[in-house]
Amino acid sequence: MSGLQGNKELTISTADASWISLEEFIKLSALPEDKVRSLIESGTIMSKKEGENIFIDASSGTSALVKRVEYTLIGSDTSGQTLDPVFVEKTISTILSLHDKVIASKDETISAFKNENSFLKEALMSMQEVYDDDKKTMEVLRDELANAREEVEFIKKKYRLMWGRVSNMSGK
Repeated sequence: MSGLQGNKELTISTADASWISLEEFIKLSALPEDKVRSLIESGTIMSKKEGENIFIDASSGTSALVKRVEYTLIGSDTSGQTLDPVFVEKTISTILSLHDKVIASKDETISAFKNENSFLKEALMSMQEVYDDDKKTMEVLRDELANAREEVEFIKKKYRLMWGRVSNMSGK
C-alpha cells in the first residue's frame, strides 16, 4: 500500500487530494528536484509513495508555489536584480507613512467640514429665531395698528356727533 509523507497532520483523506507525479510537479513548478524533496521532508508539500513513484498533492504543491512566487516578487525588481531587504522594508515603511498622512489629512478635512457645518447650523438657527421674533413683533404691531384705527374711527364718530349737536344748537 502507499505511504503518506509530509504535512505533519496525517488525518487528511487521500480521497480529497489530487495527486500528480513528482516529475510532472517539477516541470510545472520549475523548482529543482532537491528543493521539492526538501519541501516534502519539511512537511510543506504532502506526498505519497507508490512503489518507486512519488506523487504530490496538487493543492499543497500549489500553496508552496504561491509562497515561492510571493518571495520571488518581493525579492526581485523589474530588471531581474534582487532587491535589498532593507530597501524593501524602507519602501513599505514610506508607503505606510504616506498612507497614515493621507488618513490624518482626511480626518482633519472631515473635522473642518463638521465644524463648518456646525457653525452654519447655529447661524441658521439664530436667523430662524430672529425671523420668528420679527414675525411676532409684526403681529403685535398689526394688532396695535388695528386698535389705533378703531380708536380713530371712534374719535371721528364722536366728533361728528359733537359737531352735529353744536350745529343743531346754533341753528335753533
